[in-house]
Amino acid sequence: MLITRGFSLTNFVIASSALCFQVCVLYPWHEKLEDDFKELKKEHLRLLQENEENRVRELQSIKDHLGLLHQKVQ
Repeated sequence: MLITRGFSLTNFVIASSALCFQVCVLYPWHEKLEDDFKELKKEHLRLLQENEENRVRELQSIKDHLGLLHQKVQ
């Protein structure tokens, strides 16, 4: 009986410690990681859009130069 009670008490202490660790350490850390991931996602989308705009401008410039060359040839 004493051994069984000792195991129960030990199990309760371990489970309580694990729960406290999850609530006090892991959950806030998870929330911070999630916020950082959202910021990273926004930055990635901004960079993709910026690169797309630069590519469109460059292609437009190439098209304009090709049009000028075509006019000179004719």
